[in-house]
Amino acid sequence: MVNRAVYDFLRKKSESKFGRITILTGARQTGKTTLVKEVFPDFDYISLDDPVTRPDFAALSATQWYEQYPIVILDEIQKLPQLVESVKAVYDQFPDARFVLLGSSQILLLKQVKESLAGRVALIELYPLTLPERLTSSWSDEIKPSKLIQFLNDPVNTACFKGIPQADQRYAQAEAEFQKYLNYGSMPAIVDDSLEHAEKRDWLYDYISTYLQRDIRDLANLRELEPFVRAQKTLASLTSQLLNISTLAKQAGITNMTAKRFINYLELSYQMILLPPWFRNQNKRLSKSPKVHFLDPGIQRVLLSRSGELTGGEFESAVVSEFFKQIKNSRLLIECYHLRTLDGREVDLLLELEEGYIAVEIKKCQHISSSDAKHLRKLADILDKPLLHTLLVSNDPRIQTWDDGAITALPAAWLLT
Repeated sequence: MVNRAVYDFLRKKSESKFGRITILTGARQTGKTTLVKEVFPDFDYISLDDPVTRPDFAALSATQWYEQYPIVILDEIQKLPQLVESVKAVYDQFPDARFVLLGSSQILLLKQVKESLAGRVALIELYPLTLPERLTSSWSDEIKPSKLIQFLNDPVNTACFKGIPQADQRYAQAEAEFQKYLNYGSMPAIVDDSLEHAEKRDWLYDYISTYLQRDIRDLANLRELEPFVRAQKTLASLTSQLLNISTLAKQAGITNMTAKRFINYLELSYQMILLPPWFRNQNKRLSKSPKVHFLDPGIQRVLLSRSGELTGGEFESAVVSEFFKQIKNSRLLIECYHLRTLDGREVDLLLELEEGYIAVEIKKCQHISSSDAKHLRKLADILDKPLLHTLLVSNDPRIQTWDDGAITALPAAWLLT
């Protein structure tokens, strides 16, 4: 069992004036139920997954709910969306009632939640494990902020990057966990060294099947899954690439409108993110297409029946995903973009802070040199705020700096732990 970064925030938020209804949402099997049972041991727990018992809960009045379940966890709330009205009624009538709602898609966007619980809920998202979480072994273990998060909290101070990775015992452990993450992803169930390769792959195949049969049917009410599966696999093959709706639709044999709808489903169910383009400088010719990134490399690779060495694009997506998860968990006010000029210059990840930008170039290679950052050196001329620092992230175990310290190259596993 590992600790989770949102543990303390979830507990404090639920105890606050604005946390009487707390929604914890995230992809299937990210550990939502395990987490809330640990954080809220005194709460009743009700799963709405059973269609036989759902009508019984739907029939309860607000008073009955409060008398029987004054503090309660409601799991799979998306299975019975009309129950949101009951939650609202209890909230309005009984000030000491508390709810924790769980769902495997962004249920805050459901019509019932928008209309009934607006202004009444605290939303918390749970993602697959980050590398710092993977380095814990119990709920009581401290989750140490990664060097990335330390730097983002103080982006003028690069002291956190210093060290000799090859001589650091924690780095050896971090590198081992990073390689496991690249190969199998970070769903909690398979972050288990006792599992064999085949067992982890089988679990991932089963996960994809369950996701299709349960989450997508719930979310989209699809009569046929085959067109969605084609689009899902096509997008998996496009991870780290610019999204072209027409090309996706053609390859998957669907309409442009259907392609957009399927992308929305994959985002709502936390399977992928669309990294938005940065194009505020109207004097420069910049791409306005988002980039596709699957959130979990294990799921992405199993969708394509791939094993073995990652492609450069798969490595990029895995690193971008880890950045994204850690930033979300830290609750820092940072926006993530990519930037691409029409003449081919590209920034894999552009982080916008209040005081400026941090540019990130991601390379899968084992040896990095100053020339790998050449197209980043003119980036400041494009941006509307200062370029605070540039990071070159790769598999090269050395830490290097160039341009009077303005560019730092460092290994991914070092930065992300």
